[in-house]
Amino acid sequence: MLNVTHLKVLEAVARHGSVTGAANELHYSQPSVSHHLGRLEAATGAKLIQRVGRGIRLTPEGELLAQRATEILGRLDAASVELEARVGLRAGRVRLAGFQTVLSTLVPRAATELSRTHPGIELNLVDAHPADGLAMLRAGHVDVALIFRHTGTPFEEEGFRLTHLLDDPLYLVSDQPDQRLEDHRDSAWVGGCEHCRAATMTACERAGFVPRIAFACDDTVVSQAVVAAGMGVAILNGLALQAHQAPGIHAAPIDGVARSIYAATYGDPPDPPATTALIEILSSLN
Repeated sequence: MLNVTHLKVLEAVARHGSVTGAANELHYSQPSVSHHLGRLEAATGAKLIQRVGRGIRLTPEGELLAQRATEILGRLDAASVELEARVGLRAGRVRLAGFQTVLSTLVPRAATELSRTHPGIELNLVDAHPADGLAMLRAGHVDVALIFRHTGTPFEEEGFRLTHLLDDPLYLVSDQPDQRLEDHRDSAWVGGCEHCRAATMTACERAGFVPRIAFACDDTVVSQAVVAAGMGVAILNGLALQAHQAPGIHAAPIDGVARSIYAATYGDPPDPPATTALIEILSSLN
């Protein structure tokens, strides 16, 4: 393995054409420069410097390595600048997986704030159900996954770190005002994904009945259209209604149930600076 300090010495000798010039630039003594050159020759197994009278010149091998040293040192300098920019949040990238209701409400606001405060950070978005987002996070395909858990549902995945962002209330959605869960014991219900349907089942069971799921639909816009047409009722979250509320529907808050929304990361802390910046912004938007 070639030593970077040795390469710096060779590159300086090549530019100045002398040990003295290199020593002055690098603030080394002349014997120290000669020592570094000797160590480099030992490492490469090649004669790099020839003494000519009172001066020196590079051998063909020395010229080749000096040229490559210039390229290597330039790349190292560029890497240092890029890394400093990322650490200082002047550059970077965050890959975020999120489900539809946060991507249509919370995330655009966060993206705007991130662009304002850290314009050098690039934000990439992926539409993913929480379970898929966690799988992508574990595989290293994204840096952050936005997920939710309903009241009473434990988080049992290992290796993830969760930052609580907000609690999203749930609403009974129907085509009539001032409705309660108990008013719809015999109504047709719209049920969403497994997690969403679990919230519907739990809320209705607390009200003393088991809902009759007549429509299976994950799309909250379609669910609202079904409700607005008088074909059934549904339980929807506040962010879904914030993103879109169809004309002709009424939303009544349900006490005692909600879903908690988290930003999940994976692996040991700390997170990369750009990831931390995004999560802090998401947390501040509650």
